[in-house]
Amino acid sequence: MTEQTTPSAPPKMAARHVNVFYGDKQAIRDVSIEIDNDHVIAFIGPSGCGKSTFLRTLNRMNDTVAGARVEGDITLDGENIYDPSMDVVQLRARVGMVFQKPNPFPKSIYDNIAYGPRIHGLANSKADLDVIVESALRRAGLWDEVKDRLKDSGTALSGGQQQRLCIGRAIAVEPEVILMDEPCSALDPIATAKIEELIHELRGRYAIAIVTHNMQQAARVSQRTAFFHLGTLVEYGVTSEIFTNPREDRTKDYITGRYG
Repeated sequence: MTEQTTPSAPPKMAARHVNVFYGDKQAIRDVSIEIDNDHVIAFIGPSGCGKSTFLRTLNRMNDTVAGARVEGDITLDGENIYDPSMDVVQLRARVGMVFQKPNPFPKSIYDNIAYGPRIHGLANSKADLDVIVESALRRAGLWDEVKDRLKDSGTALSGGQQQRLCIGRAIAVEPEVILMDEPCSALDPIATAKIEELIHELRGRYAIAIVTHNMQQAARVSQRTAFFHLGTLVEYGVTSEIFTNPREDRTKDYITGRYG
């Protein structure tokens, strides 16, 4: 794997020699990478290359898959997230996930946002909860569109609004890392542009990693890009350099459309 640069700040998350298996099949091979607060990192590569599988290791979503096994070290602020003492519920509050298909709860807009803070005891009163809900919806760029209909069902929103609601739901529990698995693939260009703008606004407040099949999107939203192929991390570096001057032939072939 070619690495063009390493972020200078201590990483928020670090993966070292990570391997992922589904039963006897190895899906990820010896991946090492760092994620920090200052840069959005995009994971790109052909379908089935392991980018989403790797993303899911970062908050132990693969724990829910029968036969899945993760080897190597993944740390959050230097703490091994696969240590038996790690509280997985708490981990997933600290490392939030936004999925490819918007998945609001069949609850009101308000209750979608309030759900996590209630579970984690982040609000002592209804007034506290109101503040958290408004703040999360503002940060998700949704407040002005829904402030007069917070009692309406979250599932009644448009697809783009639902995805921003899901981002707001992740934000509401004050995560440190936000993982996004192709968050715009089901959205139209206008909704996609709003999500991309939101990612720009959230950068620096959270460490953000995004899986995308859209290379133009990776170029627009990220400062670091990791190219995966056949379960390996082929190349990782500054996004502009990856796209204009890749060091690996496989990266160049993918970016120029020779395969994918």
